[in-house]
Amino acid sequence: MKPFTYLDGLVCPLDRANVDTDAIIPKQFLKSIKRSGFGPFLFDEWRYKDVGQPDMDCTHRPLKTDFVLNQKRYQGAQVLLARDNFGCGSSREHAPWAIEDYGFRVIIAPSFADIFFSNCFKNGVLPIVASAEIVDQLFRECAAQPGYRLRVDLETQTVRNPAGEWFQFDITPHRKHCLLNGLDEIGLTLRHADEIKAFEKKHQAAQPWLFV
Repeated sequence: MKPFTYLDGLVCPLDRANVDTDAIIPKQFLKSIKRSGFGPFLFDEWRYKDVGQPDMDCTHRPLKTDFVLNQKRYQGAQVLLARDNFGCGSSREHAPWAIEDYGFRVIIAPSFADIFFSNCFKNGVLPIVASAEIVDQLFRECAAQPGYRLRVDLETQTVRNPAGEWFQFDITPHRKHCLLNGLDEIGLTLRHADEIKAFEKKHQAAQPWLFV
């Protein structure tokens, strides 16, 4: 997992509430568990006029030009601005995989579905809960300013706009530590690899019949 420390990123506004995980990455893409390659299919049914299929070449697919991800001013965005209850629906981990693979490292919304919120941290994506008033302000500023960017500092837990205004966000110490150091659950476990090997060796010596 890639560490997250600081981001000065272009913002893309997705002005829809209750965006579910089937909209984020449709069900036909759930056959793969590779974690990568999902970015071209993010919001597939909203981005394209045809129906996407796994391993499809998206280079020449017909685009819905009015969808924000297809608009030139938002190309290369790394901060996704969203509305209430983002990530609701089924608990598919493919949703944060697709978001991260597309290039988003931060999502700012008034609220998130619990499981999606947790899955983001495990996959290098920082979900930030901000008040509805702050989110409304960010949407207005983003609409009014082409090239609108936000600076996100995980160490200080702050988000700063181009005018220098900022707000602070909450994150648990454990999740903050994991993001700063690029540690998912496997990474955390591997930090204790020597202790695990020592236990296995001791256990095998004490009960060798279990290893026959």
